[in-house]
Amino acid sequence: MSEYSLMEYAPIGIMFLVAIGFALSQLLVTQLIGPRKRTAVKLMPYECGKDPVGSARERFSIKFYTVAVIFLLFDIEVLFMIPFAVAFKSLLAEERISGIAFGTIALLEILVFIGTLIVGYIYVWKKGTFDWGLQARAEARAEAKQMAKTKRASGMKMAA
Repeated sequence: MSEYSLMEYAPIGIMFLVAIGFALSQLLVTQLIGPRKRTAVKLMPYECGKDPVGSARERFSIKFYTVAVIFLLFDIEVLFMIPFAVAFKSLLAEERISGIAFGTIALLEILVFIGTLIVGYIYVWKKGTFDWGLQARAEARAEAKQMAKTKRASGMKMAA
């Protein structure tokens, strides 16, 4: 049985001390030399590019969810294709040695996967998900009309 020495863990302790020291120094420096203009706009919470106006119970536009699904679709594509590309050469070599069609089956599987992704891409394209300019303008107009109605209604209540 070997003896454990506390000095074996010294590099890990030094690393933690340096990391904590760096974080604290960055916080201190920004507080000392950073600008201190606290405006109402800067203090507002950031809500994914939308102004946080109104109730927290309002419904979000479907485009936020659609974009999330599209991101997952193409993110998973990359996560699946990189290991495939790395392993494909060895699968072909194994196919030559054993005679079992490992490489061919893997190629067919990846082609089906890419075909499924292309179908998903065409679907979201036809749905107009990538037409950000048109959607954003239409939503901004609808939101402006809603805010104008709310302002008029609250103005009428105050006048009465």
